[in-house]
Amino acid sequence: MYTTDKPILAPSILAADFTQLGNQISLCADNGVKWIHCDIMDGHFVPNISYGPMIVEAARRAYPDGFMDVHLMIYNPDLYTDAFVLAGADLISVHVEATPHLHRSIQNIRSKGIQAGVAINPATPIGSLEPILPDVDLVVVMSVNPGFGGQKFIEQTYSRVRELVQLRETLKATFRIEIDGGVGANNIKQLVQAGADVLVAGSSVFGADDIPKRIKELQGLMDESKSMTI
Repeated sequence: MYTTDKPILAPSILAADFTQLGNQISLCADNGVKWIHCDIMDGHFVPNISYGPMIVEAARRAYPDGFMDVHLMIYNPDLYTDAFVLAGADLISVHVEATPHLHRSIQNIRSKGIQAGVAINPATPIGSLEPILPDVDLVVVMSVNPGFGGQKFIEQTYSRVRELVQLRETLKATFRIEIDGGVGANNIKQLVQAGADVLVAGSSVFGADDIPKRIKELQGLMDESKSMTI
């Protein structure tokens, strides 16, 4: 049975300054961030190319004790699972739209001794995930169309999160709900109140003039929202 936890802020290094990646990850670690989110794009499943296992490995070296949350926005994710596990991933999520054999992909990730997640695009019905939900640790709800950072948040995300919360209760499942895309101070409270457990923030963290101050602001809003829902 799912139990409520303190909501998690997961800064996405896609928005970081790669010339200062180690320093910026250290700033996150020093200010209470436990999760680091890694967005992997292949230029085929999504219209952009980001980075590969070497950057995940660099992030792991910068934060040895951090939780590396790797989001594969790629076709044929099974071909790359081993490389990201070796790079230091603690959790790998694959897209329901990107693999024809989703159960096999999830089982493959689990067989490596790490957590497994499934991600879903904004136009894909939440109900399509129902068969896989008992088998995953995380559901990544895309709140923008994937491919680029800094996009505008899609407002229908709130109702999609609530639908997923209801499914979790019905199935007595234990997965966390993660929101990826357009998350910031203007919507993070509402997302936590809707039922989100993990909030991916890229531009709103790494684009800030004062990263520690922004982290504290977002974490404060999340904690305040969680206390209001209990």
